[in-house]
This record gives sequence, C-alpha cells and structure tokens, in this order.
Amino acid sequence: MSKKALLSVSNKEGIVEFGKVLVESGYELLSTGGTLKKLEENGVEVKKVSDFTGFPEMLDGRVKTLHPKIHGGLLSLRDNKEHQRQMKEHDLEYIDLVVVNLYPFKETIEKPGVTLEEAIENIDIGGPTMLRSAAKNYKFVTVITDPSDYSKISDELKETGETSAKTKFELAKKVFNHTAKYDTMITNYLSNLDNESEFNQFLELKYEKAYDLRYGENPHQNASFYKEIGIEEDCAATAEILHGKQLSFNNIIDVDAAIEIVKEFDKPAVAIIKHTNPCGTAIAEDILTAFKDALACDPLSAFGSIIAVNKKVELDLAKEINSFFNEIVIAPEYSEEALAELMKKKNRRLLKISDLKRIENTGKYDYKKVVGGLLIQGRDTEDVKIEDFKVVTEKQPTKEEMEELYFAWKMCAKIKSNAIVLTNGTKTVGVGAGQMSRVDSAEIAVKKAGDKAKGSVLASDAFFPFRDGVDAAVKAGVKAIVQPGGSIRDEEVIAAANEHGISMVFTAMRHFKH
Repeated sequence: MSKKALLSVSNKEGIVEFGKVLVESGYELLSTGGTLKKLEENGVEVKKVSDFTGFPEMLDGRVKTLHPKIHGGLLSLRDNKEHQRQMKEHDLEYIDLVVVNLYPFKETIEKPGVTLEEAIENIDIGGPTMLRSAAKNYKFVTVITDPSDYSKISDELKETGETSAKTKFELAKKVFNHTAKYDTMITNYLSNLDNESEFNQFLELKYEKAYDLRYGENPHQNASFYKEIGIEEDCAATAEILHGKQLSFNNIIDVDAAIEIVKEFDKPAVAIIKHTNPCGTAIAEDILTAFKDALACDPLSAFGSIIAVNKKVELDLAKEINSFFNEIVIAPEYSEEALAELMKKKNRRLLKISDLKRIENTGKYDYKKVVGGLLIQGRDTEDVKIEDFKVVTEKQPTKEEMEELYFAWKMCAKIKSNAIVLTNGTKTVGVGAGQMSRVDSAEIAVKKAGDKAKGSVLASDAFFPFRDGVDAAVKAGVKAIVQPGGSIRDEEVIAAANEHGISMVFTAMRHFKH
C-alpha cells in the first residue's frame, strides 16, 4: 500500500515543487479545491479527497475533509493492534503526511469594509482539525503548515525516504503554536466587534526567539531574548551583533534605553547609559564633540556603560571610546579603521542598527510583566513643542533658553522617575534618577553637575509638589525650569521661581518612567 499525503493549502507558494518531490518519494497525493486544480494544471498526479472518502464536498465547501476516512487515517496508531483491526474492518487507509495552511482570516479582516459574514466564511474548520489530528499523531504523521519547511522535508525524503522523528516532533509543536495563534486572532476579532475599548478582551502576542542570553538580571537566572514578529522599526531586536561576547538580560534593556534616546535627534547625538538611565547625553554639530560632551557629564558613572551614537563611527571617535571601559557600542555604521580599533577589546559588543529613526504608528504598545499579569499601554512617544510651552513666571526665557529647556525636557522623559535633569545648551550636566522624592533627585542632579550646574536649566518629569526642589535648584545656579505643572501648590512653586528671579515653563504633560 502506497504512502499517502493530503495537501490543502491557502498559500500555494512552492506547493507544486513539493508535490512533485512527494510523488517521486512514493506518495499518493490527495487534495481539494484550488490546491487540487493547481497541482493538476502543473502535471502533478493527484486524487480528489471526495473520491478517496466516497463522500462529496458539500455546504459550499464547508465540509470537505471532516470524514472518518481522513481522521481515522491521521489519528490511528500504527503500532496499536486494535487500531489496526478497526482500520481494516472499516476499510480505512493511513495518511502519512499532511500539508495544510489556513484560510487567510487575518488578510480578510484587514480589508477595508469587510463584513462579519465575510470574516465568518474565512474561519477555517477543516484545516485546523486536520492539523491538530496529524500533530497529535506526530510519531507516525508528518504535518507541515509553513512553506519554508518544504525544503527541509524534501531533503530528508531524498536522503532517507522518510521524515526523521525529531523533525516530526518539531513540526507538531509548530502546528499547535500556529493553531493557537489562529484561534486567538479569531477570538480577538469577534470580541472587538462590541468592545468600546481599543484593547481586546484577549491579547495575542507574536514573538519568536532571537537568541539565548548569557544570563538574566543576575548570573543565577537563565534568560532568552524574543523579538516581535513583523517589527519594522529599527530597535534592540533588529540590531546586528558584529563583535563581542554574548549579551545578557540587562544589556538588552540598556541597549533599548540608549537607542530610544538617540532616535530622538537628527543632529549627531550620543547617549551613554548605565542601568537604563543616561549618565550623559548630548547633541552637537559633529559626533565626536557630542561624545565628548556626553562623557563629560558623569565620566565616573560611565565606567561599564552602553554607548549609542546615531552617526557613523570613525577612527577618532573609536579611540575616544577605547579610552575607558564600556560594555557595548551601538551605531548605524563603522569605518573599517574604527571597527578594527574597537575590536581590540575582545569582549566588548559592537552592535549595528542601520537606521536609528523612529517609525510612527509601529510598535505602538508598551508591555510590562508583573507576577500573574501583563500591563499594556501606548508608548510614550507624544511630546509638546517649544511653541506649546506656557511661561508661568514674571521672567520670560530667552529663545536660547527655550531651546535648552526643550532639550532638557526630551531627556527627562527618558530617565527613571522621579527624574530631574540639568542641561547646558544641548548636553546634560547632571542627572538625578529613580528617587523616592523629587527633591532627592534634584539634589543628586546638582551634586553630579557640581560647578556645571551654574547657568544650567532644569527639567522635571512631573510637577514639583513643594517649593523645596526649586529652592535647591536655584541655590545650585539653575537659571530656568521646565515641568508639567498641575500641583495643588503650583502657585507656591511659581512664587518661589519669581522670588528667585528665574523663568519657569509648564508643559501640561507628564513623563513618568517606571
């Protein structure tokens, strides 16, 4: 009795070539509808499923393969004598290989003006049922849902005449993952029809394993990195690793933080990151100056840092980077000389991201895992413009001060709350991050800045609840402040700024980062 393969695919890419391989390997092909027609038109010998089952397709094609001759052939255990007896008694034949991919439900619901009736008709029933039957019996049945697997199966069939046990198991896992996603997509669509929220009742996340990590937050924790399927924006997940040892969990988080800062600017920009916070950030007319300005903010904390630049790294910058210990360098491009210089440090990782630009309306959600749950929110990519700043003090900022305040404000949004940042021109000079009180963050930023605090501007990620933060800033030499406003003591805080003769602007937008 010849081996049998059942082919019924929506995506017909490569199916003719694979069908020919199966025939050459001794399989009798069974098929339905469009797949049958495609194979016949290309000279592949194939038999109608309805001829095999002795039962016609019916109900507008809703019932084709839902038949004991199909599922008995898929589910029967070849090494079970009682199964063998029943197969013989009912004149059933084994089906040894299944190739199925499902009705294009996703493509259907994404069409403008699609109706519920159209969506319903593109819910595949027979396909997932065959896939699950075959995958359940993976020890005896090869099941394929992804055209990219055709070549692997073809190679095995040509080499040994059968699919290996390991491959069958891997394919079965892939099937159950595929059908789970398919059902979740349908659930989300139906749930969202009468859901007023932008967030579905059920959440479908599509990620694939990128690579294992050296370890988690600590060496005793195992870790791996998964990237979002279909991501278009250049980010940590799309970075090309050019050199260095394996990345860790913390490395990825810091790389993400560094990239998201330099993405903010068209001008040459540098971010030096430690524990997700910048120990220095700057923009300048050239990337070397920007790097020197960023490093000068807090060179002590920069030890063991992650460095991101948004312009090509040349040899002069590479030498500056090599002047102290750092873990990772991220850039869109490296000259050959710069790469050779940086590779002198064998363990340091060099990452390349071709286009450090943010793409609007992609990856629009941010997820945070907690024990027993998942938080989802829109990404914090919105921002006010300089012309939207509201001056609330008697003293008006100059045009130059407004530009400084805007840079400070953009940087403050990237720092862990409570966050205070001091800047001078377009470079940070002091950063206070992650403190329980805002005045503590202000004092840390001032301490980090030292004498550089004189003549600086200050940004706060949320409102000042009391005037003490303003008093501390002015004492250090701050000349202007930008903050969201919105405190019940705004008048008291504004009065403090007026008392000290500095300018203050409100943004009416908070940038907490937890």
